[in-house]
Amino acid sequence: QWLSDRKKRALQKKDVDIRRRIELIQDFEMPTVSTKIKVSRDGQYIMAVGTYKPRVRCFDTYQLSQKFERCLDSEVVTFEILSDDYSKIVFLQCGRFVEFHSQHGHYYKTRIPKFGRDFSYHYPSCDLYFVGASSEVYRLNLEQGRFLNSLQTEASESNVCDINPVHFLFAMGTAEGKVECWDPRTRNRVGLLDCALSSVTADTEIEGLPSISALKFDGALNMAVGTSTGQVLLYDLRSNNPLIVKDHHYGLPIKSVQFQHQLDLIISADSRIIKMWNKDTGKIFTSMEPEHDINDVCLYPNSGMLMTANEAPKMNIYYIPVLGPAPKWCSFLDNLTEELEENPESTVYDDYKFVTRKDLENLGLAHLIGSSLLRAYMHGFFMDIRLYHKAKMMANPFAYEEYRREKIRQKIEETRAQRVQLKKLPKVNKELALKLIEEEGEEQQFSKKRKQKNLPSLLKDDRFKVMFENPDFQVDEQSEEFRLLNPLVSKISEKRKKKLKILEELEAQGQEEEEEPEGKASDAESSESSDDEKGWVEEVRKQRKLLRQEEKLKRQERLKEDQQTLLKPQFFEIKEGEEFRSFKDSAKKQKLMKKTLEDRLKLEEKLGTLNVSDTTVGSKQATFKLKKSEQQRKQQEAEKRHRQERKTLRRSANHLKSRRGRGRLFH
Repeated sequence: QWLSDRKKRALQKKDVDIRRRIELIQDFEMPTVSTKIKVSRDGQYIMAVGTYKPRVRCFDTYQLSQKFERCLDSEVVTFEILSDDYSKIVFLQCGRFVEFHSQHGHYYKTRIPKFGRDFSYHYPSCDLYFVGASSEVYRLNLEQGRFLNSLQTEASESNVCDINPVHFLFAMGTAEGKVECWDPRTRNRVGLLDCALSSVTADTEIEGLPSISALKFDGALNMAVGTSTGQVLLYDLRSNNPLIVKDHHYGLPIKSVQFQHQLDLIISADSRIIKMWNKDTGKIFTSMEPEHDINDVCLYPNSGMLMTANEAPKMNIYYIPVLGPAPKWCSFLDNLTEELEENPESTVYDDYKFVTRKDLENLGLAHLIGSSLLRAYMHGFFMDIRLYHKAKMMANPFAYEEYRREKIRQKIEETRAQRVQLKKLPKVNKELALKLIEEEGEEQQFSKKRKQKNLPSLLKDDRFKVMFENPDFQVDEQSEEFRLLNPLVSKISEKRKKKLKILEELEAQGQEEEEEPEGKASDAESSESSDDEKGWVEEVRKQRKLLRQEEKLKRQERLKEDQQTLLKPQFFEIKEGEEFRSFKDSAKKQKLMKKTLEDRLKLEEKLGTLNVSDTTVGSKQATFKLKKSEQQRKQQEAEKRHRQERKTLRRSANHLKSRRGRGRLFH
């Protein structure tokens, strides 16, 4: 999806895997979402409805392409193909409309009284049965072209319905979790099943009342019911109790239920998962979890092909050879699946390398974040593999040589392993490996005597293999944790050895394990265990003392080093316009910053730089003065002195003028 069309074509010529990709039906998709998908009875046409805009698309399997597309006035709830091909179709739409289409296109549109949710076609009488947000089941006769008397049910609303293909019994699933069965000939109810009560078992957890969300008949006697809480119930029509209850464990409504007759499977689907399970035992056969939510599932008849309508443009096609052969229009799938089984799958991102933010910092490529060279994905980025190799070579030029040497060493060790060799301890954690070998030998002897199965070896287990190969997992015996834990571990192993010896003695004497060994009372055992506890506690104390002494020695060495080192004076440059007083000012500032806001405000009120007063409204009003720097303060003082000097000069001048004027008058 990141490549242009030109690059895709070029890649298709080079890459064999891309050339092998199969597109069964061309443009098998919807613009936004597909809601329902069905196959015609002759198997030639696949029809799907979706949005947006509401439309129906018909695909011809013989041509492996789209035959036609028709846009509709409103979204389709469900539809039914009445004929063997696409010539007669009925659509139930959101706005209570029922639309009929013929081969050429739109034929007729009518409306039902209430919003519909599902409908079924009764072939013997040409009646359409509509269920929905009403207690009535509406009947529309297609031969006469008029509505007939509706069936009055006990349900407040109905969600789904189906007609048995053998004896044409009409069944409808209600919002109250019941299934009502009606006889179309007499228009009377002949049965009622309480599925909500039957779906509650000891293993299931249900929140709220389960309503019926899916319904499907199989033959004359079997019926599968799906609930809104994620359970599937299989019924025999002759019994009120279900034969089997299968829980999806997701709590999501069951969207579709299908029967697969070749392997006696039931295919049930909710919006998250498709499950295939045996209808006799309930054992899971397989399950599929698509990337997007599922809206509908359609099983292609007499084959192993499965199609899904999803909350995505693409409609998925699955082929499972175990379920049956491929349809005749794509019989080449059988040969392709055999080839695919022989060849392993390649990785999805072959040309890209996933790196985290830390990896980019180590490679010195952190400045590329946000550029077109990195594509953000989850907690990291995808970058071109060639750029990654170049950057790694520059960051660590000898990494390839080290990697090459390591690979050669591994190959040599693999060839050596094929030869006849004696038991050899691993290079990493030799003491731990020796201890495990000894313990396994003791346990094997004990299990042979008791005729028990041997436990798997820790050294041979692939999960712990790296612990004895990678030097990073080497146990540091000088670490504080190891030295404190080692006395306890050694005492536990000694206890275990003693216990094994006691059990062996008991078995030799033919006594049971619960009995006490002769010559040793329970008090003696308890005293022994208490002595052991005292012993390892003392050892732990010793280790603690040693650790403290070592820390003390390290501190003394540091002090000696500090005394020997000569401290040189450091000079700092003061900015222009600032005067250095002392280090006391910075200490005062630090003390002031540690104080709370309340204490700082009180201090500023005392100094006169802050004034807090109450207003008439009831809120607080604060006025404050900004602190001035030393240079500004000196400048202001100089200006103040200058103004005072000018004032004194003016006063003296005025005084002299007034004296001269008086002297003239006297003359």
